[in-house]
Amino acid sequence: MDYAQERITTLHDLTDPTPDAPVGESAVVVPIAGETEAAVTPGHVFETLAAVGPSEVVVPLRAPRETALAFREWAAAFDVAVTVLWCGSPLLSTLLDEHGLDGGTGKGRDVWLGLGVAAARAEYVVVHDADATTYAEKHVPRLLAPLTMDHEFVKGYYARVEDGQLYGRLARLFVAPLLRVLADRHADPLLGYLSAFRYPLAGEFAVTADAAKQVRAQRAWGLELGLLGEAYDVAGETGTAQVDLGIHRHDHRPVGGRGGLSTMATEVGEALFRALEDGGVAPDYETLPEAYRTAANRYVEQYAADAAFNGLDYDPEGERAQIAEYAESVRSPGSDDRLPAWTDTGLTPSAVVEASRDALERRCDHSLD
Repeated sequence: MDYAQERITTLHDLTDPTPDAPVGESAVVVPIAGETEAAVTPGHVFETLAAVGPSEVVVPLRAPRETALAFREWAAAFDVAVTVLWCGSPLLSTLLDEHGLDGGTGKGRDVWLGLGVAAARAEYVVVHDADATTYAEKHVPRLLAPLTMDHEFVKGYYARVEDGQLYGRLARLFVAPLLRVLADRHADPLLGYLSAFRYPLAGEFAVTADAAKQVRAQRAWGLELGLLGEAYDVAGETGTAQVDLGIHRHDHRPVGGRGGLSTMATEVGEALFRALEDGGVAPDYETLPEAYRTAANRYVEQYAADAAFNGLDYDPEGERAQIAEYAESVRSPGSDDRLPAWTDTGLTPSAVVEASRDALERRCDHSLD
């Protein structure tokens, strides 16, 4: 049985707990993206949220206008207050541009908008994805409980085992070996902190409202890793915890193509190296890719042994092919287009809500189709 602690407080699933937690003082942010109503209406997630009973659910929704309208009507049937932020609103884009915040769109931008709204309305904020088929009522309380134990930031972690094989490929094959190499090269507390997270790319986390207002955000897939760098500055090691959420099963992505794991690796790498450079760590980008490949291929041997021990299928050559692609993402980060902390912008959460609502209700002169 696992009792091990890390540099951050690690709370284990030893008794299948649903701890006491300030659920009624929390808002839950659930980012959703999709083209059709069927793609953006995860009934089991909202049934569970209605049973959990947070003060509000904030949904940053990236979808066509008609899909957003259908979602809003669908969500109203659940016994929980839901605020829809239509991230495709032209009024919202104009509003962000007026505050110098317009730019690339993606999951990080969506979550940042949701964090601002949620933190203005509740003492605590939980963020989680909507695609986990194993989502359960205990997840929100588990994420929230450490916030009442002198922690400001809580990250979920879980096993990714499905269909008789290991998933979590980007975390296993890219982030873990890359952090190992960097930690071997740089005796820096920030790398020790980042390496302590058992699933750094998990989309599930909780934060106090005050801390939520102080973090910057990557605009797209670098969100989760980038937030760990922000949490180090805002909460530090003693203010951070991670919580075991069991086994998660959710959508899988292809390696290549738009939105595939290779694209995500590029953005995750940029977020990681941006956080390290912010913290004064200077990676050697010339020698790092080869060191990463060596470390990652050693990990493949370890994963193969673990899979065999558990009777799981494993494709070592396929995993090594992924490593070769991910190595292209080990490079200096590009230009910094992070969204600022909410405390550093004149944008108000209420204006975001109004821009979404007014666009959906067509109370404007802009073309909305």
